[in-house]
Amino acid sequence: MIRNVSRAALGGLFLAACPALAQDAAPETFAVHGQATFVAQSVGDFASPYVGANSLTPRQLKETADVTAFIGARPWRGAELWVNPEIDQGFGLSNTLGVAGFPSAEAYKVGKAEPYFRLQRGFLRQTFGLGGAQETVAGVANQLGGSRDVDRIVLTIGKFGVGDVFDTNPYAHDPRGDFLNWSVVDTGSFDYAADAWGYSTGVAGELYHGAWTLRTGLFNLSTIPNGERLEHGFGQYQIDAEVEHRHLVAGRPGSVRVGVFRNRGRFSRFDDALAYAAATGGAIDPSLTRRRMTRIGGYVNMDQALTDTLGLFARVGVSDGSIEPYDFTDIDRTAQIGGSLSGKGWGRAQDRIGLALVANGISPEHRRYLAAGGLGVLVGDGKLPDAGAEAIAEAYYDVSLFRALAVTLDAQYIENPGYNRDRGPAEVFALRVHGAF
Repeated sequence: MIRNVSRAALGGLFLAACPALAQDAAPETFAVHGQATFVAQSVGDFASPYVGANSLTPRQLKETADVTAFIGARPWRGAELWVNPEIDQGFGLSNTLGVAGFPSAEAYKVGKAEPYFRLQRGFLRQTFGLGGAQETVAGVANQLGGSRDVDRIVLTIGKFGVGDVFDTNPYAHDPRGDFLNWSVVDTGSFDYAADAWGYSTGVAGELYHGAWTLRTGLFNLSTIPNGERLEHGFGQYQIDAEVEHRHLVAGRPGSVRVGVFRNRGRFSRFDDALAYAAATGGAIDPSLTRRRMTRIGGYVNMDQALTDTLGLFARVGVSDGSIEPYDFTDIDRTAQIGGSLSGKGWGRAQDRIGLALVANGISPEHRRYLAAGGLGVLVGDGKLPDAGAEAIAEAYYDVSLFRALAVTLDAQYIENPGYNRDRGPAEVFALRVHGAF
């Protein structure tokens, strides 16, 4: 999963609200930031009458840890060059399997007991000002401080996350600072291009004009569904497009984003995989029926501040459920709603409470595939005699101990994990410790 640094972004909002402070600082030409996050997550006992290869199992405790450096420089005017070396370790519950809306976005699809090194991001961002009013830019992770034109064109090229540019949300997009569940952090049906760690190579362009932003991007898919290696040269690719509108309601900021994606590569239709297995008498294997085709989807993503301390968010999304998901997770349609409340009202201005409700669903073709014993990206109990929507509730309390360190208590209730009414409900609890500078 893609990780961002929300506390750094909050620092940017603070500087934007205090321009006199920000204007005293010279534009940055070089910066180093860092973060470290530890998550321990457990699930208790629940109904589990049978187990498949991709099932969530009861009574387990897993942990993940990651340490990241954000190193940036300004090689010329308007340009920023960033690299994000990272050390990762640990496993998600059931090796990050068993729930389509997986409960920890700090858990990658690749788990290892020993720490290992990855260069997660390495990209160049070029900003072209279009004149007119300017705004202050905070110096935070993956963003050099200074100023920029409000109206501008931004090009980003290299290795980064699709979610760094698309489907963002100030209340639900950072598993290091807010919600942990995959289908809250991002739109669950947004099958964004990524390797098993959540990053891709490609190019994104953004046009900012007044209250509007238009975004588009071209990214490499992984070489095989849910794979560790990315394509080179866009042999299999994703095209993304998003339009965002920012507004004020009763003087409070909010925004709406509408996005679409188009994946082009070697995929299988679920019914083709079932038909081939029936004709040959073999196991269900979508790799045998993959051919070049297109899978599309879209989403709507909104946020709205209601008071100085309370904000709401919502997402809905849908994708072509007749074709196997490729790089994210087994969700064909999704809806979420939630809120975030700061602790200012009880004297803890840096603390936050969050609550989200999510419903994830799959198509009839997808259901038939899982019922016949097919395996998905994350789910597959070997059979699915009684399918139902995956319903998830997540709540967290993020306690700011001091400026650079926070501790979060997180709880999730997951009904019908893997769309299986025979399993669960599962109650998942987590402790997260996050430090940043």
